[in-house]
Amino acid sequence: MSTIESANMDPGASGIRAILRGSGLRPTRQRMALGRILFGKGNRHISAEELHDEARDRQVAVSLATVYNTLHQFTEVGLLREVVVDGSKTYFDTNTDDHHHFFIEDDNEVVDIPKGQMGVDQVPTAPPGYEITRVDVVVRLRRIKD
Repeated sequence: MSTIESANMDPGASGIRAILRGSGLRPTRQRMALGRILFGKGNRHISAEELHDEARDRQVAVSLATVYNTLHQFTEVGLLREVVVDGSKTYFDTNTDDHHHFFIEDDNEVVDIPKGQMGVDQVPTAPPGYEITRVDVVVRLRRIKD
């Protein structure tokens, strides 16, 4: 079982501390609190604003800037995956496995596309000096109006 899979089982304070240290991050009070909120509910997609609201609801005193910084730090060390829907909408996914997403425009919600239902069979050759690290597909959905 990977560190992230363990994280998604509500590991508690000692588990979050171990995950952060194992990823090379110092377990600060803010990282610990945000990690518990992020990883305590299983796989999920969350924006910085949503995480900030959840932290505030739990009386965790962190600024929105700290939430953004923490999300980006967690992403850099592989604990989260960033899902950019467009230039103004970014979500963070606790499921770091390779997979694609639906974006439900009406609800501003990101949902995993079930494994095996989406494939990318032609990927361009990377320019000299570069390598492809990941292919992200976001399929945008809108409710049909009657």
